[in-house]
Amino acid sequence: MMKFCEKSLVSKFVKNITLVFALGSTLALMQYVLPKKDATKPNAKALAAEKGLKDYYRNYFTVGVAVNMAAIQGAEADLIKKEFNSITAENDMKMGPIHPQENVYDWSRADAIVDFAVKNKIRIRGHNLLWHTQAPAWMFKDSEGNQVSKAVLLARLKDHITTVVNRYKGKIYAWDVVNEAIDDNKDTYFRNTLWYKICGEDFIAKAFEYAHAADPSAALYYNDYNSEDEVKREKIYKLCKSLKDAGVPIHGIGLQGHWKLNDPSPEMLRKALDRYASLGLKLQVTELDITVRTRFKPGAPALPADSGLTPALAQQQADRYAEIFKILREYKGVITNVTFWNVSDKHSWLDLRRGGLAGGAAAGEVTSRKIVKAYPLLFDEQLGRKKAYWSVVNF
Repeated sequence: MMKFCEKSLVSKFVKNITLVFALGSTLALMQYVLPKKDATKPNAKALAAEKGLKDYYRNYFTVGVAVNMAAIQGAEADLIKKEFNSITAENDMKMGPIHPQENVYDWSRADAIVDFAVKNKIRIRGHNLLWHTQAPAWMFKDSEGNQVSKAVLLARLKDHITTVVNRYKGKIYAWDVVNEAIDDNKDTYFRNTLWYKICGEDFIAKAFEYAHAADPSAALYYNDYNSEDEVKREKIYKLCKSLKDAGVPIHGIGLQGHWKLNDPSPEMLRKALDRYASLGLKLQVTELDITVRTRFKPGAPALPADSGLTPALAQQQADRYAEIFKILREYKGVITNVTFWNVSDKHSWLDLRRGGLAGGAAAGEVTSRKIVKAYPLLFDEQLGRKKAYWSVVNF
């Protein structure tokens, strides 16, 4: 009996040893048959952190940003390269900065911005070739200080546009050719600027013709703000239709997009997009920001204190951005670019506006020296992604 038990125990021991070796062999074989888990592969959260706005919107439209010299250096430059695939010079390609005297061009800052974009394979929007603001005084005066004739002014305009567009031919894919020529007053069609006083409305068509002759491959845009307002919308529509019907080389309309938490309404925005798209022109949102400031009420202080970006305001802004981008995605067939006006809340042209509000004077004008932060962008003052950022990309 003892011998039988010993034999049985030995048999079980051998069987177990055999199973252990078999299991070990199987596991060793699985290392070669099954794919190995890459310890360096990031998880979903890490992957999301590596994506930029341009990646989230690659199937919709390019996403751009307005820059100055400070923005293309250091941490902001790194953020631009990660998040955006289009840039616009905020001020450095406008007529005054780039052509301060009749026979003097200052290419230094514009060249630096273009070089940065080309080096990093970022597309470039040109802004702008003709605007009543930031136009140098010499453009409208002769050597004796008298106002020039229409022929002289158009000749100077042609020289300016030809020179600037030729310099960046093949690098700048689209130009805001004429900026803000339509008046805000419902009873006035064109702004009564020196361009209009001297040339009538002819300067608009001529500007497009000069730009097209200098670079036939560049897309040419008429650009304006409050373009969703029904009265101004119809005047912009009328202008662009008349240009197109006359065979003027206009290719698109830029809606600046200096918007507020409650204006324009979704209905107003959709009606504007539909109206402009009916012309067969491409559309771009060229200067997007959404201020958290609201219009002043009667009796309120002229300049309210900067209360910061409170959690409630941050949520309102995030909801507003989500609402806007939902609409823009619906129009991906006609919208080819959306550009934010400035990189982060660290610097916004709105901060020096009256109480952080858009509207009225154009982007180049400063109406107050007191800073009231507007917090209008997707990145905070430390370049971190705000709640508004995630509302734009989580769709």
